[in-house]
Amino acid sequence: MVQNHLTLNDTVSDIVNHPAFEGFGELLLPWENNSSYYDTPLRNVGRLMPYHSNVQPEGVLSALNDMIDEVSSGRTIFYNFYSEQQKQQDPSKKQTGLFLFRGEPRAPFAIVSPGGGFSYVGSLHEGFPLAQEISKQGLNAFVIRYRTGSGQIATDDLSAAISYIINNAEKLGVSANGYSLWGGSAGARMVGNIALHGVSAFVDSNLPKPAATVIAYTGQSTYSSDFPPTFITVAENDWIVNVSGVEQRVQNLRNAGVDVEYRKYETAGHGFGTGQGTDAEGWMKHAVNFWETHLAN
Repeated sequence: MVQNHLTLNDTVSDIVNHPAFEGFGELLLPWENNSSYYDTPLRNVGRLMPYHSNVQPEGVLSALNDMIDEVSSGRTIFYNFYSEQQKQQDPSKKQTGLFLFRGEPRAPFAIVSPGGGFSYVGSLHEGFPLAQEISKQGLNAFVIRYRTGSGQIATDDLSAAISYIINNAEKLGVSANGYSLWGGSAGARMVGNIALHGVSAFVDSNLPKPAATVIAYTGQSTYSSDFPPTFITVAENDWIVNVSGVEQRVQNLRNAGVDVEYRKYETAGHGFGTGQGTDAEGWMKHAVNFWETHLAN
């Protein structure tokens, strides 16, 4: 059954109540409680994400409407990576899930971890549009809705999601090999935690580190010689992240023997997402190419 697309004149409540998103509509939104934003027109959707800049409502709608089309075609877009028993034991895990943007069948997958200062999850701007772009390149992309409150809990969720996808790769139609992790700001800290310590430090598993990580605008400084190949990006005018600290991390990683591609932009600000409408537009193509290079290796 074909579902109606969302428009700029619709409101946040129309996302939650859209029949394509039945059962998980609230998890598309940034906050645990989004009711105060329900009457906000989608042309003003950036108001929901105060730590993000250059939010493009048209880009948000494009990704959401692609998801609606997927559901209209009979495909599943939302997956729980915690079991019902786990959710009963810890009700906070009800705030989690994975949204899938499909590429080619059995192609490698990425997990995108949006930022939000561990206060909210900015999937509308920094998750779904990125996953949409990755899927256009024929690769599979998941966007994680993780628990907020602390980086430890969020990284636990990311590790559990990696484990779920790899253990269910055949059912999900993705390759279990060569995955990448993408994160912006707080989400990039989660990615950095996995890059430094491995998945097994957070869940009971022997799963491999990612083939590549993509780390956008974070002040996290950790590094080691065991880091996966890493793509790093930031804007010179970022008002949250110290750019010199980012560049020191780049140098430390390179000195440790890690392959790093670094791209700095001038005016894109903090939380620029895909970079649409900024001087960072096009950065994702470079990041996908970097990942694919390391898939080939």
